Amino acid sequence: MLVQKIRSDMTSAMKARDSLRVETLRGALSAFTNELVAKRLKPTEELGDNDVVAVLKRLAKQRKEAAEQYGIGGRAELAEKENKELKILEEYLPQTASREDIEKVVRAKMAELKIFDTSGAGKLTGAVMKELAGNADGSVVKEVIEQIMK
Repeated sequence: MLVQKIRSDMTSAMKARDSLRVETLRGALSAFTNELVAKRLKPTEELGDNDVVAVLKRLAKQRKEAAEQYGIGGRAELAEKENKELKILEEYLPQTASREDIEKVVRAKMAELKIFDTSGAGKLTGAVMKELAGNADGSVVKEVIEQIMK
């Protein structure tokens, strides 16, 4: 299971004195416990891999947004730290669909749903996200759809 891999990697990072990796993985483990409590389960239980991936995606999104905000605010050192944490979290996430794969799915769904203008962009985005089953970043899907519909 993914939780056990993260725990063992954190132990290895502790032995290697990699403080950033330890801090990031410890935060992820804490988020898993919080998710268990939110689902009214005991903190000693373990999340399934699907729930773990959902939590990791949420944490990765938070890191990405924080890095952007720090960059805007002129805090390059904090943005760099957030980006490093993001890279660590991404190691545990499944591969996301490439831009080309997303474009193929978008074109197929456009033909299937007969959507040819921007009025159906929301419906198309939902259909594409469902087809890709969470293996694509919503902002990338939106960019691809906008690019194709120009």
